Amino acid sequence: MVEVKVDLEKCNGCGTCVEVCPVSVFELQEKEGGKKSIPVNQDACIVCRACEVQCPNQAITVVE
Repeated sequence: MVEVKVDLEKCNGCGTCVEVCPVSVFELQEKEGGKKSIPVNQDACIVCRACEVQCPNQAITVVE
């Protein structure tokens, strides 16, 4: 099973992960401190790691 982790302290809510994920794992949600990326559909993850590579703040980790 794949686990997609987002470090909310590093996430700036830019939405890059939402844009690059081909299977819609992420959505932006309002959290304390502004919008943050939340992995709402982890079961769909195909481990392409686009989110991990493209995140400008290195806030995402994909664990197999």
